[in-house]
Amino acid sequence: MVTVVVNGTKQLQSLRIDPTVVSKDDVEMLQDLILAAINDAHRKVDEQLGQSMSGLMGGLKLPGLF
Repeated sequence: MVTVVVNGTKQLQSLRIDPTVVSKDDVEMLQDLILAAINDAHRKVDEQLGQSMSGLMGGLKLPGLF
């Protein structure tokens, strides 16, 4: 219903809202959907960066980094 795209530095690149969820009577739900979409996008960036760093370090695990 809400899709966001962020880059590797977690800057918001785009935001798409399905028109079927837009209702002046339910603004709070829309706000919650937007927050959830942004948080999910940030989580995915963190996961991707973690995988990239793990690959660069040859699987070496350093305490406190991952």
